[in-house]
Amino acid sequence: MKIWTAHEKPHAPPLLIREGFSCGALVFGPFWLASHRAWLSAAVALLLEVLIPVLTRPPASLVLTAGFAVWLGFSGRDLVRWCIARRGYLESSVIAGRNEDEAQVRLLTARPDLVVRSMVAEAAP
Repeated sequence: MKIWTAHEKPHAPPLLIREGFSCGALVFGPFWLASHRAWLSAAVALLLEVLIPVLTRPPASLVLTAGFAVWLGFSGRDLVRWCIARRGYLESSVIAGRNEDEAQVRLLTARPDLVVRSMVAEAAP
């Protein structure tokens, strides 16, 4: 089972963000963050990935770049959570499920008030 955090904002469907390590953030770094709409984190990560080789010499730059990539793998999802919190979403609950669909079903079963918000958001153009 995977763990998901649910984030709510008035008049918006809830967002689910998975806990744990992200291979996408490890490999693609700032591009992975940008694809999850974590714009500020993506810009800072891109800036650091450019500055590390510029400011350090080759043996140290390789170690720092690899370390930064591993750090992004472990904290990429937390950076996404931080960015959506800046957009007004509040963490409301923690849900377990085999995949995102099952976690969403469990959330909507436990919180029927969110069903209406989800249906309105899907019907909007």
